[in-house]
Amino acid sequence: MKKRQLGQGMTEYIIIVALIAVAAIGVYSFFGKTVRNQVSALANEVSGQDSATQIKASQDSAKAATDVANKDYNLGNYNDAANKSAKGSK
Repeated sequence: MKKRQLGQGMTEYIIIVALIAVAAIGVYSFFGKTVRNQVSALANEVSGQDSATQIKASQDSAKAATDVANKDYNLGNYNDAANKSAKGSK
């Protein structure tokens, strides 16, 4: 009886971790370029270089991500948001 309860807890834990992973992938698909540019700017600043270009790119991609996120999407037109987000990350 105990083994069954332990297995149930592990299954619930795996489901929660999977849901968090899916949510993280969704957030990264919209804000990934912004995060990459911010990390790049931080790395340049730490190494003593000017990172104004990366900071500007980060601001631009954050604005583009905000524009995409502010629109209403549903299952019928979700690909439109994904395509706009992918174009912004190139």
